[in-house]
Amino acid sequence: MSQVVYTDGACRGNPGPGGWAWALDDRHWMSGVEAQSTNQRMEIMAAYQAVRHLPGPLEVRSDSTYVVKCFNDRWYRGWLARGWRNSQKQAVANRDLWEPFIELVLARGDVRFTWVKGHGTDRMNQLVDRLAVEASRTQRGASAGVDEQLAMASAAARTAPSPSDPAVEPSTPALSTPAVSTPAVSTHELSVPGSGPDDGDPAIVTQGSLF
Repeated sequence: MSQVVYTDGACRGNPGPGGWAWALDDRHWMSGVEAQSTNQRMEIMAAYQAVRHLPGPLEVRSDSTYVVKCFNDRWYRGWLARGWRNSQKQAVANRDLWEPFIELVLARGDVRFTWVKGHGTDRMNQLVDRLAVEASRTQRGASAGVDEQLAMASAAARTAPSPSDPAVEPSTPALSTPAVSTPAVSTHELSVPGSGPDDGDPAIVTQGSLF
């Protein structure tokens, strides 16, 4: 049975200070930051970090069609075939995140993606939105219950064979800068102001075609 994780990203200014978050529930979540980022980068990072940190069969629920369509519509196949160029022969944006993320998902083989409407009535989508907005506002990452969750998942993984995961190494360009790290600063209950106009998922096509 798959775990379900919700992910979201936010950016104040787009580009500007960014924040991302993933959550299994209101007791198990993680958030992080990037000093200069975009909405799209933070959406990718949120899903990538969830896949990095959560072993075992996983369903990633995101309100970013950019993230979901990359895998469900196999956009990555065209990018790889064209040498990381999109259908307009332009360099694929955010390759530094996409490349290790795609490698990890393909290596695992147990991750699927589902789109969820953003800024709607889904309680978990609202939670990760608040967490990502708070991270972008304060430029501080945080976590709750993550060590406990990972310990449980590791114990479960030892009872059955699992695919190797070479792409989890934190040495990719996107993860080498301090701003993109995932510090577990504190475990706290958030009281976050309402989402601003810049924390939603941007239009998928900004300049030419992404796929």
